[in-house]
Amino acid sequence: MSDAATAVAAVDYRTHPTRYRHWKLSFEGAVATLAADFDENAGLRPGYKLKLNSYDLGVDIELNDAINRVRFEHPEVRTVVVTSAKEKVFCSGANIFMLGVSSHAWKVNFCKFTNETRNGLEDSSANSGLKFLAAVNGACAGGGYELALACDEIILVDDRSSAVSLPEVPLLGVLPGTGGLTRVTDKRKVRHDLADLFCTSVEGVRGKKAKDWRLVDDIVKPAQFAAKVQERALQLAAQSDRPADGKGVELVQVERTVEADALRYANVTVEIDRAKRTATWTVKAPTGAQPTDIAGIEAAGAAWYPLAMARELEDAILSMRTNELDIGTWLIKTSGDAAAVLAMDATLAAHQNHWLVRETTGLLRRTFSRLDVSSRSLFALIEPGSCFAGTFLELALACDRSYHLALPDDEAAAPKLTVGEANFGRYPMATGQSRLGRRFYDEQPAMDAVRAAIGQPLDADAAFALGLVTSNPDDIDWADEVRIAIEERVSMSPDALTGLEANLRFNGPENMFTRVFGRLTAWQNWIFQRPNAVGEKGALKVYGKGDKAAFDWNRV
Repeated sequence: MSDAATAVAAVDYRTHPTRYRHWKLSFEGAVATLAADFDENAGLRPGYKLKLNSYDLGVDIELNDAINRVRFEHPEVRTVVVTSAKEKVFCSGANIFMLGVSSHAWKVNFCKFTNETRNGLEDSSANSGLKFLAAVNGACAGGGYELALACDEIILVDDRSSAVSLPEVPLLGVLPGTGGLTRVTDKRKVRHDLADLFCTSVEGVRGKKAKDWRLVDDIVKPAQFAAKVQERALQLAAQSDRPADGKGVELVQVERTVEADALRYANVTVEIDRAKRTATWTVKAPTGAQPTDIAGIEAAGAAWYPLAMARELEDAILSMRTNELDIGTWLIKTSGDAAAVLAMDATLAAHQNHWLVRETTGLLRRTFSRLDVSSRSLFALIEPGSCFAGTFLELALACDRSYHLALPDDEAAAPKLTVGEANFGRYPMATGQSRLGRRFYDEQPAMDAVRAAIGQPLDADAAFALGLVTSNPDDIDWADEVRIAIEERVSMSPDALTGLEANLRFNGPENMFTRVFGRLTAWQNWIFQRPNAVGEKGALKVYGKGDKAAFDWNRV
């Protein structure tokens, strides 16, 4: 890898509870407790201390891992209580000194991963019956309150000092845009003038006012706090259908080989061409006999193909987003037997209500969503040996463009794609739409035409006629057309492309998740680069030094 890539490559999204430095995870029947006890000397990078339970990317990597372990290893858990093990402090938010010394790209990627982790709590609550209760037992600020906001309910200790706050605007000259603004209004329905007061107040809001303003669901005196939290956790658990007698699946470490220009997993390969600034991704279909009943699926555990592939793909996406900033174009390929992919889909559909299948489908859904929001150009290449069918077709539908090779003189070798029932809503985007729905604006004639082709292997001309691919060059034109398209893409401004892609990928209905990502991508991204935030006298740069920020008073 290049020197720059090597410097960042130490970021590994794989971890294990035995290696946690920041979270304590415990279990008691239907309730798990995730207690924040951040080690201030264990920041992911040198140059800052994680005081007052302030967090960095390393803290969120552990949080993401902990939630996945609850999902898969502890099906008996129905409610997760998120609280703090520190006296008088819940979480003071993202570490300001970390933000001050980080590059712009690092800050944005950090915020994106933080967003995805918090969105994942709501996704599990809505789709998997796993509920989250924030037991705010101390000061709760910025990103700490955003974590609480992502929970189903918030209980605040009424001790006359503990408050919730979003102080980014008055303290840091930036925006509570990693979900804070959005959830305060869209989710908690805080009146906009009260939200204005709240988001421009350093000290925050406590006690009865916090409840009256809808910033929290309940307030409880310290003496009754623990009992109230336990009572409400069990009440939330009663709403869930996660099985008390389910057999958990141990999430063994995702194995991979890291080479100078490649990441290799059992089912996913990423090969990097640094001169061309492209990465070629190949996702491999299942091979050999696959379990079709619950007993076989449970026996396979973490090695069950859909779960194993989803974990590998997720790790590859996160690693490439963080560690390979210069590789701006991802070429998405598949290989293997399309029939094996469709058989996998049939198993997922047949057992969709089983907790393990449901959780695996959820992981696939969230992983495909990570692909959607990655600031990379995505081109699908449908070539001989491809298996863009059903679930795997989602990879192509997520792309900005798709190129399907036509072989009119060799029907047997001509690559095909196959639409499945899975493409009609099993893996919705952040908008709530299927990727087919996004593609065709949910217009009925187009959707009906595609539905009529379910299960039929479609060659390039047939797929093009249905609007499922961008281009269908034959073998004479294929190499030149694909090469020119990639070279043109790589030559364009990455900033302009990021804006273009985000707008075109999320052309469907707005909802809370799309507004969260939109505010991060546009508003927060812009504010993070302005001198008022990161200039020599910007608020982020002078924070904690006793100096006052010097603002450019021009409104832009």
